[in-house]
Parts: sequence; C-alpha cells; structure tokens
Amino acid sequence: MKPDSKLAQCIDSGKFFTTAEYLPGVGMDASKSSSTFSALGETAVAVNVSDNPFGVVTSSLAVSVTLDRMGVEPVYQIVTRDRNRIALQSDILGAASLGIKNVLCLSGYHQTLTACPESANVYDIDSIQLCAAVTKMCHEGVLIDGTRITQKFSMLVGAVANPYLRPMALNMMRLAKKIQAGAKFIQTQAIFDVPAFEEWLSAAHAEGLTEQTAILAGVMPLCDATEAEQLRDTFTDFRIPDAVIDRLKQASDPQKEGIALCAEIIGKIKKLDGVRGLHILSGGKEALVPDLTRAAGL
Repeated sequence: MKPDSKLAQCIDSGKFFTTAEYLPGVGMDASKSSSTFSALGETAVAVNVSDNPFGVVTSSLAVSVTLDRMGVEPVYQIVTRDRNRIALQSDILGAASLGIKNVLCLSGYHQTLTACPESANVYDIDSIQLCAAVTKMCHEGVLIDGTRITQKFSMLVGAVANPYLRPMALNMMRLAKKIQAGAKFIQTQAIFDVPAFEEWLSAAHAEGLTEQTAILAGVMPLCDATEAEQLRDTFTDFRIPDAVIDRLKQASDPQKEGIALCAEIIGKIKKLDGVRGLHILSGGKEALVPDLTRAAGL
C-alpha cells in the first residue's frame, strides 16, 4: 500500500516543509506535555519521537500514539541497537495497527555512549536492512521471512544521514543504499558547518540522490558553549566549528545567541538546491522551538 500520511503528501507536493523532534522524558505527564506537542504541531508537518537515544526514556511508540491522538502527526523512531528482527517487525506491526503512518529507521548510538553503557546491544540487522524490511512489508505485504501480513499495512519509511562522514564515496554509498532500501525522506544530523554540508549535498546531487528522496537538513539551537563542547567531544556526528563555540562563549545571553545562530544557519540552508526541508532537532529543548521558528521566519 502507498503511504498516505501528511508527511508523504508533503514530499509528493514538492513544497518546502519542516519536521521537528520530541525527546521523551523518564515518564510522561500528558497534561504538561500537551502545550509542547501543540507548539511543535504548529511548526512541523510531523514530529519525530526519539527512541532511547541516550538512555532509557518513555517508549517512542507510546508517545507517538499520544501525539497522534492530539492531532499531531508522529514519526515513530525505532533503533536496531535494542531489538532483533522479531521485535522490530512486531513493534512496527503494532505501530501500524495503532494508526502510526511514518517510521524513521536508525541503528542508534552505541550503548557505551548512553547512560546505560553496561547494557548489551543487539544489532541483529542495521538501519538499511530495516528500511528494506518495512518497504517489503508495504509493497509485498510480507515479513522478512515471507509470512503474509493479514492487515492492510502502510508506512512511510525514512532514514538519517551524517553529512560529515568521510570519505565522501563511502558516505554516498550508504546514502544510496538507504534510498534503494526505500527511504523516502532523509533527515540529517544537526548542521553547524554549512560549507561541509554543502559539499555533501553537492555530492548527493551529482549522484542523482537528491532527486530520489526528500533531504531534510537538521538544525539545532544550542543553549551555551558547554553544551556545544560536550556534543562535539562525545558524538562524532556533531561537527561544531570553534567559531560557533567562541561566539556562544562571548555572548551575554548564550541561549538567545544560540537561537540567532541557528536561525542564520536556516537562512543559508534554505537557499541550497537539493534541500526539501528542515528537521529541527531539539535535544530535549522543545520550549526553544517556537522562538527559533519566529527568529528564522518559518
């Protein structure tokens, strides 16, 4: 079945659009979260729900269902780090039965980079294989082993990309494999080094990949230099130039400066050919998203 989500319709329309991210907490008070969900829904076509990115948080599936019931379209994130192919397919079938229409397939940060370094990983299949499995479920109506799905199944498949991965040939190979596996949208890691992102985007365009999927450039408002340094030192996919950190250190109001800096990056990204939209990575700072969208004129 062809996916019929709002996100799928936006991709088909060719219009520039925005998605956003919500990072669940350890437990969730729906009454306190409702205003956040509403604000994100006013900004974004769809809202990603993170799947235990840095340790244990409330289930991505549970929060995705909560968003859907509030009228905000969710993107159910699922990582292969914590589940084998049995659990992955079972959870995706469950999500579809509950009305979820979008899924973002990720491998997930290695557990040693999370708050639970002692936990065992699974990595039975990787994100590319998961994209292919969900695509097969949609197009052929069967599971990986050929078992027929008895219900109508439709899910828009997405994946992520790290524009800073080098060598570029390897980066393009991975991107092409994700698209071939059925990823209809690609959300990138947060962009702070715009020239390096332009280099990646040009390579993707030269390979004809920007015509085959919707590239959504990730952006993130930073609160201060400490946060920027911690992200850069811990995660290789956060390439934050010294100039960005120096600017935050010198600012009298680092949070306001972080929003202004992110808005400037958005302005530059929107001018680039091959970018279909933005993905706002909040990193748990969802309260800053309305200020960012106003500053960026979104």
